[in-house]
Amino acid sequence: MSGVWVFKNGVVRLVENEGSNAQGQMTRRKGLVDTATGDVINSYAALESKLRSLGWERYYDDPELLQFHMRSAVHLISLPKDFTKFKSLHMYDIVIKNRNSFEVRDM
Repeated sequence: MSGVWVFKNGVVRLVENEGSNAQGQMTRRKGLVDTATGDVINSYAALESKLRSLGWERYYDDPELLQFHMRSAVHLISLPKDFTKFKSLHMYDIVIKNRNSFEVRDM
């Protein structure tokens, strides 16, 4: 992950570089991959299918987010409603909560 740390309204967050780095070179995009099949997750429908097979359930508390929870744990995965805003930060969150099922790769 590369980017710039931004401090705004008392919150610090990492803003990822999109497309090129400081030297003008193209950077690689990250992709979430299902390790069992090698499939790249390219839509929320595909992601939801994989998560459901792992025991995750859809959580409908916030209309601005796509959320999943697991009854057997306190884990919650929160994703932006728009798949184009699905960033590596979200991918790593999914990987950490599903260590043997997903990985993030350069595309």
